Order: sequence, then C-alpha cells, then structure tokens
Amino acid sequence: MFSNTVEYALRAIVHLAYESPDARTTAQIAEATKVPKDYLSKILQGLAKKGIVQTQRGVGGGVTLARSPDELTILDVVTAVEPIQRITSCPLGLAAHGVKLCPLHKRMDAAMATVEAAFRKTTLAEVLAEPGESVPLCDGAPTPQALRLRRRG
Repeated sequence: MFSNTVEYALRAIVHLAYESPDARTTAQIAEATKVPKDYLSKILQGLAKKGIVQTQRGVGGGVTLARSPDELTILDVVTAVEPIQRITSCPLGLAAHGVKLCPLHKRMDAAMATVEAAFRKTTLAEVLAEPGESVPLCDGAPTPQALRLRRRG
C-alpha cells in the first residue's frame, strides 16, 4: 500500500525521534534503519525541504527532527514524501461516473480516509511510548531517550 520511500522515511523519522534531541549522521540512520545510505540521503533532503528534519554540516552536525516527537505525526511524514492519494473522481475517466464514485471506488477512498485519519492522530511520541515487547527498529532494551518519551506519554 505504501512505497519504499514512505517506509524508509518513516523508519528514519522514528529513529530520529527515538534518539531525539541528539543528531545522527546519515550513515548512522542508514545503519540503524537498514535503508540504503544514498537513497536515505535523498529522502532526508526532501524531508528537510518540507521542514520535518533539520540538517547541520560539520563537527557535531547531523540530522535532527525539526519539531518535537510530541508534535510530529505519521501523516506529516507521509505527506512530506508521498501524499496519500484520495479518489475524488472516477479513476477510469468514465463520463457517466464523473465525480460520483462507483461503490468500489467509494470504498477504496473510504479506506484511504481511514488510514489518513489514523496517521493524523498518531504522533511519533505515541509510537515510541506504546508498551509492548519490542521497541521500533531496535533489538535491545529501550534507550534513555525512549524511556523519557514513554514517561511523558
């Protein structure tokens, strides 16, 4: 349902939220998220242009979130990379349908609306604070940063 670009962007942003407020290099993010470094670099450039991340060159530089994990939603990230395409008119271009969707396309659009609403309501802090046996993108125990997010949530 979602492209690799969306998946990779979400992995990178979840990792940055997990490490927030510390900066991470593209190489560190690529290793932690299992995303090809060159592809990740392009994704991060796009996220920086959309105000999702900030980048700083030089010693002590790297990539950080532009906003707090409490304020950044999954929809913010998805929309920055590849907006969810809603169905507003007949995808087949059938003149008889016009803007009135057939039952199939109506249901498909309703499903996309449900996904969009769920992503709009879910912050990165909530993703990291959700109790469970695993932590997103990690094999081990939660880091101090993730524990802080869990306590705030």
